Amino acid sequence: MRLSGLTRVTSAAAHLQVFAISGISAVLLTRAYLQRAGYPQLGGGSLHIAHVLWGGLLMTVGMGVTLAFLGQAARTWGAVLGGVGFGLFVDEVGKFVTQTTDYFYRPAAGIIYLTFALLVVLSQWLKGRTDFSRRERTANAVYAALVGVTSGLTVQQRHAAVRLVQGSDDALDAAAVRLLGMVPARETAPGPLRTGLARARAALDGLTRRPLLVALAVVYLIVQALLPLVGLGLENAYGMLDGEREWGAVIGMAVSAAITVALGLCGAVRLRGNRMAAFRLLNAALLVDILFGQVFAFVMNQFSAVPGLAADLLLLAIISAEVRRLREPA
Repeated sequence: MRLSGLTRVTSAAAHLQVFAISGISAVLLTRAYLQRAGYPQLGGGSLHIAHVLWGGLLMTVGMGVTLAFLGQAARTWGAVLGGVGFGLFVDEVGKFVTQTTDYFYRPAAGIIYLTFALLVVLSQWLKGRTDFSRRERTANAVYAALVGVTSGLTVQQRHAAVRLVQGSDDALDAAAVRLLGMVPARETAPGPLRTGLARARAALDGLTRRPLLVALAVVYLIVQALLPLVGLGLENAYGMLDGEREWGAVIGMAVSAAITVALGLCGAVRLRGNRMAAFRLLNAALLVDILFGQVFAFVMNQFSAVPGLAADLLLLAIISAEVRRLREPA
């Protein structure tokens, strides 16, 4: 960190999540629109203005906003515009990894999915990082005060910034705390998005208290991982795999499904004993499916694999809520 001169920001995970969500939305909406419109060509004759160019333009605008303006709003707008631009850019990855510039190159869907999956994993890893140096904590506390000068600070934001330098005997940290106490307050009612997320989390916590629903979630996890294996076995028995071109994806999906089933069964067996260990195994099974199995599913099934991914994410939310509930007494 000292050699590079870079200082980490504590809000990096949140902005990276905004970037990823914006990019995913751009890809899905672009694919849906192009399919509905019959894949129109913007331009005439030999001229074709691909949407990768619009993506580059939006990424440039997003970077320009973060370079030209101060505060959290600029970072948020930069993440949104940059994410949409990146989504438009990566949506055309098939054209740039094939000699025939094939937009419909089948592995492209898997590449796009894997790109955003890695972004989400990176954001979650950053979210759990607490090993900031003393100078990084000071810099982030002062940066929070800077944000407060332009837009005010909520009670939660002020407390979070003060906690960064709490207990320090450094004069600069003491000055940062005084500055945080002087910036104007911002009283805001929870927006519809925040309210909706809070209600969704409360609903998930309520669902995990119903043993039957949790049991059904475990059964679904194991069955949905078994189905690809059963389907591949039947297709192989009837010779339907003879013309398969994506054997790498077939093998990868089979291996991922087998690991998911094994972890899911181990978790189901331990439910009567150690529920925390059981749900950690179930959580690991889902992560294997989401981070590996779904990559191959997108290669084989293209964007029709989205509903399966949505079901996996809902199941992951339920299991994560149960792990959180089990951890609360401790």
